Amino acid sequence: MATIVGHSIEPPDTCGYLPDQLASLEQVLMKDVTPEEYERLLTRGWRRFGPMYFRPACRDCAECVSLRIPTATFQPNRSQRRARAACAHLRVEVGPPRVDEERLALYHVWHGEREQTREWNASPLSARDYFLQFAFPHPSAREVAYYDDTAEGGPKLVGLGICDETPHAWSAVYFFYDPAYARASPGSANVVFQVELARSRGIPHVYLGYRVQGCASLRYKGSFGPHELLEGRPGPDESPRWNPAKEPGNTPP
Repeated sequence: MATIVGHSIEPPDTCGYLPDQLASLEQVLMKDVTPEEYERLLTRGWRRFGPMYFRPACRDCAECVSLRIPTATFQPNRSQRRARAACAHLRVEVGPPRVDEERLALYHVWHGEREQTREWNASPLSARDYFLQFAFPHPSAREVAYYDDTAEGGPKLVGLGICDETPHAWSAVYFFYDPAYARASPGSANVVFQVELARSRGIPHVYLGYRVQGCASLRYKGSFGPHELLEGRPGPDESPRWNPAKEPGNTPP
């Protein structure tokens, strides 16, 4: 049963996704959260990094909209099918998250490329930071690791998806990859694979986190469909309302 260790709501500050907006996060530090308890949080728009659970608490902006994909009806579009095929040769391992030099090196080369091409702030993630954010012990924690066994020098880790699994939900938390493989669109292939994986396990929904239409790094989530969007920010005693999205990206060609 979950125990709340701390709770806070950040004061408004410049939004990292929409610089012309002010952003605020509600954060809850918890321990001993069961998969069932976590699932109830996911259905109400909460996300998790390590022991910290959070969701937007912005007063004047509602652009961060929780998005999930019903696995039974998901239909990848043409470019998503092409990405899945381009990455089909990669070996996939699904297991508990772990920390090692290979994973740290992959994260740093990926983030370094984003710092150059998208002007992201530097992220000198240490092994301790990686553990706290991506590999903190949790019964729901999973990682999806992609290996290129044909790489020069032997098998090479080229992509890593940080995920969570509950009885009825799969949450895609974070993904990073070797920029040398960018032409194969591993990010899109990863989402398609995770939906396929969840469907094979009888899980009805894959949660992609927040779609922000005005942010290129998060807008892409709306291209996976059909998908549903959460209405508002329901409280713990409110029934969450997920509505089918009425958007062009929700109808695959």
